[in-house]
Amino acid sequence: MAKKDIRCFVAVDLPSAMREQIAAMQNKIDVPGVKLVKPDLIHLTLKFLGDVAPRKVDRVTEALRKIEFPAFDAKVGGVGTFPGRTIRVVWIGTQGRFFELHRHVDDALAPLGFERDTRKFSAHATVARVRRPNLGMNRLLAFRLTPFKKVELGEFQVDRFLLKQSTLTPGGPIYDDLAHFVLVHKV
Repeated sequence: MAKKDIRCFVAVDLPSAMREQIAAMQNKIDVPGVKLVKPDLIHLTLKFLGDVAPRKVDRVTEALRKIEFPAFDAKVGGVGTFPGRTIRVVWIGTQGRFFELHRHVDDALAPLGFERDTRKFSAHATVARVRRPNLGMNRLLAFRLTPFKKVELGEFQVDRFLLKQSTLTPGGPIYDDLAHFVLVHKV
């Protein structure tokens, strides 16, 4: 019997102290119709891989281990929304060398058949999703988010990234770390 495909993505976890700050912010935007991301699941996705055959996961891990990239400092702050007029996603922004790290991940996985991302990479961590977007929800969320537009949660050193498995359940996703990849430390 063939093993079931594994839903995977490559990510950077946020420090637990920042996740706690985000949870406090989430409490202020918790309204009906908005699904908050559980604080312990908040991360920055570098690349979503989708369903991957178990035998290919080892090849993905091998390819990601070959990435040589320096550890870097990152800032977290500023709340925004996607996609535009209709709010579907609430996110908190990140600044740092995430775009470059994303490009290295893209380059490492392209030879394995993973398509390069065609959309402009936007470094962010999703904190909430809107179930049924509408004008009233947009207005309410815009009002609730105003105090957080320029919020600053601080800095942290990105010294690793992870290959994660995502298992979808009725109670929400469950993430498991499949592998971690240490970035080269600054000298």
